[in-house]
Amino acid sequence: MKLLHILGLVSVLWLTGCAAPGSANKDSASGLPSTDGAVGTASVGTAPPLRPIRAANASHVGVASLAAPTDLWDRIRRGFAMPDLDQDLVRDRELWYASRPDYMQRMTERSSKYLFHIVEELELRGMPTELALLPYIESAFNPMAVSSAKAVGMWQFMPATGSDYQLKQNAFRDDRRDVLASTRAALDYLQRLYGMFGDWHLALAAYNWGEGNVGRAIARNQKQGLGTSYTDLNMPAETRMYVPKLQAVKNIVAHPERFNTELPLIENHPYFQSVDITRDIDVSLVASLAGVREQDFRELNPSLHKPIILAAGMPQILLPWDNAQVFRKNLEAYTEGQYASWTVWSVPTTMSVSAAAQRVGMNEADLRSVNQIPPRMLIKAGSALMVPRGNAIQADVPGQLADNGQVAFTPEIVTRRTTVRAGKRDSVATIARRYKVTTADIATWNDVKSTASFKAGESVVVYLPVRASSGASAAPARSSTGRQAVASKGTPRKAAAPAATSRKGGTPSRVKKR
Repeated sequence: MKLLHILGLVSVLWLTGCAAPGSANKDSASGLPSTDGAVGTASVGTAPPLRPIRAANASHVGVASLAAPTDLWDRIRRGFAMPDLDQDLVRDRELWYASRPDYMQRMTERSSKYLFHIVEELELRGMPTELALLPYIESAFNPMAVSSAKAVGMWQFMPATGSDYQLKQNAFRDDRRDVLASTRAALDYLQRLYGMFGDWHLALAAYNWGEGNVGRAIARNQKQGLGTSYTDLNMPAETRMYVPKLQAVKNIVAHPERFNTELPLIENHPYFQSVDITRDIDVSLVASLAGVREQDFRELNPSLHKPIILAAGMPQILLPWDNAQVFRKNLEAYTEGQYASWTVWSVPTTMSVSAAAQRVGMNEADLRSVNQIPPRMLIKAGSALMVPRGNAIQADVPGQLADNGQVAFTPEIVTRRTTVRAGKRDSVATIARRYKVTTADIATWNDVKSTASFKAGESVVVYLPVRASSGASAAPARSSTGRQAVASKGTPRKAAAPAATSRKGGTPSRVKKR
């Protein structure tokens, strides 16, 4: 028994020595030796989990800095995680950017409103912070940018791809321009592409060129026994330059002094914050209550098409950090009138712009301007038009209309008075069929009965359609006798039955030409 007591005492003393202050315990959060001399303070239950070191981080300096980033550029540099691309195309793009200091200054200053949010989102997802620089390549950080291929916004989404990633595109807003929505969609898309290809350079190529094209290029090289990295693939010139452009901007951000470049200070702090909107409200009123210029408000909320914010479709807006609280207080105290001076009218039947303007009590030019109605067009039934909100209209626009409202048009039919020669046995009915008009029209235009017949060679008046967009006289029609019809002056307009037209288009590839 004594022997057991002695052995137990020895084991306790040995275990106590293992936890003595002089031992090299590691702090579980930092991985550094603990500076706390008390025994047992590094409790397993309270220590945060260890964070794995990524391979990209291991390739840099061995000891990470413990100091907080001095500015946002410093924070971005610390998150670089993509392999560097070293080739002549990169040096060519470095020279291009470095030789345009004014362009770089405008571009980086414009990004100061949006960059913090993008970096935050990348870090939350564990994605390389180089991707925060991608809008420099896509749009020079201009949320209003539109490419020749109709890609839109900072992240340059095509209509179809935007729809795939839940970016609403309707009569009132285009989420491809929205700062929060487009960033979320772009990072979702890039993560998906990285999951497909397992390589960030290939993911970027697919973002620009389309994943189908990159996949086929890889398959071709595999079939020929060639390499399948970004630099091995045969691709369009724009995609070939895409990653070198990003690498060049990354190099300039990493070492601006080497390129004689000075980056504007961007503080490591949010530029804006979200504010809830619970009722329809004019853009001008929001800007006034927040104490900002309307132009500055629209730069943070570039998705808005119209002079009103529809709460059911856009329940949050962005305001500069310090102005957000000002807006909340002023909105709470606002009692000077209605919040919204506009509403949405769903057009009951296809009609002309002048008829629609008369129906809603607007000047035709104003109705065209606020709804971007092109000339020589009829408004199709079901279109959602922005119109003045009268005092009698109190209800806000419902969610279904605010989220899905569209404006669709069909061309007006312009007709020209034309004289044709009747053939043998021609009647009102046969001429109506020949020129695809009604017998009533032929009878009215010629002041005869709908059952009347014409003598061979007799002149018959018809109104035939001409192209409204041509601006020139259409070629005269030919009669059944082979003689050329005689066209007279005067071009009365006639509204025809609405034709099925679509204003939406989709492109499977994101490749753009600027």
